[in-house]
Amino acid sequence: MLFADVPGLVSETEAFRETTLVVEPARLVEACTSLRDEHGFDMLVDIAATDYLGWGAPGVSGYIGTAVGRNLNRPMTQGLQALPAPKPKRFSLNYHLLAIQPGAPRVRLQVWLDDGEPLPSVVPVWPGADWFEREAWDLMGIPIEGHPYLERLIMDEDWEGHPLRKDYPLGGEPVRFSGEE
Repeated sequence: MLFADVPGLVSETEAFRETTLVVEPARLVEACTSLRDEHGFDMLVDIAATDYLGWGAPGVSGYIGTAVGRNLNRPMTQGLQALPAPKPKRFSLNYHLLAIQPGAPRVRLQVWLDDGEPLPSVVPVWPGADWFEREAWDLMGIPIEGHPYLERLIMDEDWEGHPLRKDYPLGGEPVRFSGEE
């Protein structure tokens, strides 16, 4: 393990030339500080939130196309080769980090959260996290504690709910065209 000394480390995996470090939510700031100061990851590229509501539940039936064709007599595959493994919690927040040095690995720092579970802000570690954290709050409803200015970023201030959540109601405002009254 290259990153065994990262505080709060739960697991470390390697895939697609990227190392994924899962850390405990309460120790996120410590882990980020360690990765910046001791491992040289001085650039936060992005923070991406994902909602896994209903992950792995029975879904739509379909046929799998393989290299040798498809079996029309076995349709209960849900379009997947195998059912996905269950996720630890509903939301994941992924911090994509880079080190500005030749040959440095790409690192994704991942945190798993339940609905309403707060997460500490990493703005003191990487000031560029400001807008990314506001976006996670605005669109997914992930509360960020200690953020200097946690307000809506994309949606209007009076908007109800968080539109990228899987339980957000479909529909919305009707489209009005300029020729209509």
